[in-house]
Amino acid sequence: MIRPRHATQLETLSVTVAESAVPLFESALATVCTTVGIFEADDDHRNWRVEGVRDQGHREDELQSALTVARLLSGHDAPLHQQATHSDGWLARIYEAFPPQEIGQRFMICGTHLDAQRAPGRHVITLDAGIAFGSGEHGSTRGCLRGFEKVAYRRPRRILDMGCGSGILAMAAVKHLHRPALAVDIDPWSARVTRSNARLNGLKNMIHAVQGQGWATSAVRRSRNFDLIFANILARPLCLMARDLAAKLKRGGTTILAGLLASQANMVLAAYRRQGLVLERRIYEGEWCTLILRKPA
Repeated sequence: MIRPRHATQLETLSVTVAESAVPLFESALATVCTTVGIFEADDDHRNWRVEGVRDQGHREDELQSALTVARLLSGHDAPLHQQATHSDGWLARIYEAFPPQEIGQRFMICGTHLDAQRAPGRHVITLDAGIAFGSGEHGSTRGCLRGFEKVAYRRPRRILDMGCGSGILAMAAVKHLHRPALAVDIDPWSARVTRSNARLNGLKNMIHAVQGQGWATSAVRRSRNFDLIFANILARPLCLMARDLAAKLKRGGTTILAGLLASQANMVLAAYRRQGLVLERRIYEGEWCTLILRKPA
């Protein structure tokens, strides 16, 4: 839950970027902000505004370093806008932008600011409305959930959510399959958010969320190979991890890859085909593509 804060002075930080750059700038603002939100920009270019709220001047050097990395990796030289703000108004805007969302045939995403939702035949996942990354609004997250519906009948036993963000994919798998999942993120804040969301959804004992360096994370290295691996990251990191992911995927296992634009799908697919994985399906959500691949038995 978002709780009122009593800072001497709060300020809103915001950048406006193309959809493909949202995850990088979202992560950059999250290094210093207590809450981060995404809003559709008021322009004709299908851009998005990423906003965060922090105590004024809090960890300024760290913020600038994170923004520099986001700009270099995304190729977007987006300026940072800063202004004094009142928390109540910002939260009201977040709430308005985060209505209940039905995704595919099985899932509903619901913010904590809403009354408990009931959706017959759907798994309801409750998320903090202020934690926008992995909230189900982004095309890559929606594509992953729709992709999971296509392969859930295989009843995978060992599940990994690599780059878990809010933990939404791990929670969806656990709610549907009633089996535990490992969730990993390089960002310690994301690991904490995933643990918080797991508790919020009654899944505290079913999701093991850890901060780590990807495939070098001790919990991943110690684990036996996985039947299902989610990796909703970005196209180039997905290509770079192809060998490691394929090595940790059980024969006959499935991976769901997302965070890539439709124009990047063939580049990512080629990297995984070189590791022996076979394409089963592509799922499109606007400009975004999700790939479902399987390791031959």
